[in-house]
Amino acid sequence: MTTLNYEIDSQRSRAQLERDDLRKLATYPEDSAGALMTSGYSTVGVHLSAAEAIDSLRREAADADTIYQTYVLDEQRCLLGTLSLRELILAAPQMRVGDLMITPVISARVDADQEEVARLIRHHDLLALPIVNGDGALVGIVSCDDAIDVVVEEATEDFHKGALIGKHLGNIATASVGVLYRKRVLWLVLLVFGNLFSGAGIAAFEDVIAANIVLVFFLPLLVDSGGNAGAQSATLMVRALATGDVVMRDWLRLLWRECSVALFLGVTMAVAVALLGAIRGGWDISLIVASSMLVIVLIGSLIGMSLPFMFSRLRMDPAVASGPLITSIADAAGVLVYFGIASMVLDL
Repeated sequence: MTTLNYEIDSQRSRAQLERDDLRKLATYPEDSAGALMTSGYSTVGVHLSAAEAIDSLRREAADADTIYQTYVLDEQRCLLGTLSLRELILAAPQMRVGDLMITPVISARVDADQEEVARLIRHHDLLALPIVNGDGALVGIVSCDDAIDVVVEEATEDFHKGALIGKHLGNIATASVGVLYRKRVLWLVLLVFGNLFSGAGIAAFEDVIAANIVLVFFLPLLVDSGGNAGAQSATLMVRALATGDVVMRDWLRLLWRECSVALFLGVTMAVAVALLGAIRGGWDISLIVASSMLVIVLIGSLIGMSLPFMFSRLRMDPAVASGPLITSIADAAGVLVYFGIASMVLDL
């Protein structure tokens, strides 16, 4: 009978903890560490012996998500250190927790972004990350399982933003036609008007095109190359900013490096199309196509590399800077560069 009562009390305790968790999580912003954390953690006092700490963990085990990592608190519940179950078991029974604990503790504030929490767990290979309030008191933990869910969710959202779709659609297999339409239509309509700049550039050089119609043959090849180079650069920078590998102060250093890479890429691609230009329209056309390819790839790469930093500076998600947006900007710039060089070489 005693065992049955204990099981009933244990189930009630766990149910109460879940209800408390739900109420607590509802008070924090959606993408914050507070909304992600759980209160199913184990703690021990700093003055306990190893034997007393193990007894304490034994009593808490039923309600804790994990007891493999426990947290050392003072009387005000301020986080002092952390301790693994392995270290406790191997320690001499009389040793004090304060002598065994590891400090300082890697932790996150309750208002930290969930991406930062996931990055800390991944970078330090943690089973769980303690979450503290402004006074340094432990209020919850985020487990590595929850961090994996965040990484998957954020990666999916970045992919969607990179295609200018917007927020995460959920399950694409069950999404309705109306939802898919609403998520995609706004940016596509805006980019239609953005692409008018390319049309205006072509219209401004009608005389050049009319005098050398062969130039039209190379137009898609050149502007697409600039868009592709820009999309590559943007993808690399968006991911690097998301993982914390680069920060805003790295922009100037990375800009010079991107110039070098883009010049090598542009020269290689210019050599590849130079012969084709000579065959289609002679050496003048070959010079125009090759030099345009070099400049367009350089401009496209620098635009693609710089836009994520600009969006980050404006407190916007850098993922928005990739995909169709880069392509539209690079297309307009490519048209102006191509026909501008053509008009100078052909003296039109």
